Amino acid sequence: MTAWSGHDANGHNLQGDTVALLQPPGGHSPDPGREPTAPFHSVQYALRVLEAVARRRDGVTEETITHETGLPGGHLAHLLAMLRRESYVEKLSDGSYVVGESLVLLGSGVDRKRALREQLQRTLSDLRDTVGAAVYFSRYRDGELDITQYADSPEAPSVNEWVDFRSAVHATAIGKCLLSQLDHDGRMDHLARHRTARLTSRTITDERLLLNTLDRQPPTVPTLDLQEYAVGTVCAAVPVTAGSSVSCLALSLPVEQAHRLRRAAEELSRKAAPVMLSLTL
Repeated sequence: MTAWSGHDANGHNLQGDTVALLQPPGGHSPDPGREPTAPFHSVQYALRVLEAVARRRDGVTEETITHETGLPGGHLAHLLAMLRRESYVEKLSDGSYVVGESLVLLGSGVDRKRALREQLQRTLSDLRDTVGAAVYFSRYRDGELDITQYADSPEAPSVNEWVDFRSAVHATAIGKCLLSQLDHDGRMDHLARHRTARLTSRTITDERLLLNTLDRQPPTVPTLDLQEYAVGTVCAAVPVTAGSSVSCLALSLPVEQAHRLRRAAEELSRKAAPVMLSLTL
């Protein structure tokens, strides 16, 4: 990430927001009653829950799920709420859980591709409304960035693609998040095909500095773009890992709302779990 001093139009310190985003909230251990925020671990736990539910067509109680998965009650409650929101499980009138419509569709073979796309679009739309920002899902395929789906609105406009995103991977949160998931050879191959052009005064154009920045990027911390691609826009992206695929979730905000970036990025990280789960199933 680029280190720079500056304020947005409302006087908010953007550098301070960046530093704050990189720090664990409060510096304390996670509350066991809070929703797990590490997407990978949430997916692993969710898969355990789905296995327990799928084993019983007539329904399974929360108590039985707790016993079979070994998950703490607080975490299980949040996971079940997430799985119900995404329609992976349904809660019956007697309080037991059964397999939901989304899980059935994703396992249907012929309709899986369409079901996955529709499921992802619903997730993106929900996330857009939750964080009040345009959101994007992107993959790195055949050596290029590909934004496959996004959700925006008049109140949460998407970024104006004034330079082809495929040529601006070095300057966007999406691009840097995808590059950070590649090995050294993969990054060098990309940079050999796309020069690190200066798009704004804050764009990283030095390849060595860019590579060092990618090496230092923790996988659990959102990647940022603070007006590196376009003046007036800030962005955040988090990796979405499923098998060998390289993909990410991202959001964009106008610079006058940069003070919202940390909270929005945290919500983005939480929402990475259901996206990762749908890609894993």
